[in-house]
Amino acid sequence: MEILNLQTTYLLLGSNLGNSEEILEKAMLAIKLQIGKIILRSKFYETAPWGVVNQPNYLNIAIAVETYLQAVDLLKQTQNIEEMLGRVRKEKWGARLIDIDIIFYGNEIVEKPDLIIPHPLMQERNFVLVPLQEIAPDFVHPVFKKSIQTLYNTCEDIAEVKAQKVIYHFPLSREDEL
Repeated sequence: MEILNLQTTYLLLGSNLGNSEEILEKAMLAIKLQIGKIILRSKFYETAPWGVVNQPNYLNIAIAVETYLQAVDLLKQTQNIEEMLGRVRKEKWGARLIDIDIIFYGNEIVEKPDLIIPHPLMQERNFVLVPLQEIAPDFVHPVFKKSIQTLYNTCEDIAEVKAQKVIYHFPLSREDEL
């Protein structure tokens, strides 16, 4: 019998179609129910699209989740949640109802045909680094051996990432409800 270890994984959620705030809230609830306990979350951030620019701005949030899922199972669950929320994969970097990216899975380095962790482009994107440095500035990238704060400070991306004033519709834990 395999004993599974608890891992902290960092996910970036994004949406730029429909009611993005509601979709991201539903995604976080599904993550809480199907993947594990959300222990940290950033503010919501509005960001310009990356890659394909002729589309609406995104709403993004970074979360840290404690999970017993292996990395490949985590990917399957995030894709199931995306599908459940109506994501249709049409165009790379195109507009979408929901996108859930695995940025880190503990300190593990995973290189499979359908899964690369750490996310291979995260260090080039302010829309990933800004919310991530809010919740994990001292986390060290297992490949580059630099903290998230250092990666953000040296990132050449000039895209603006604007914090949004959003009220969360579900608490992180029972204590948050009090």
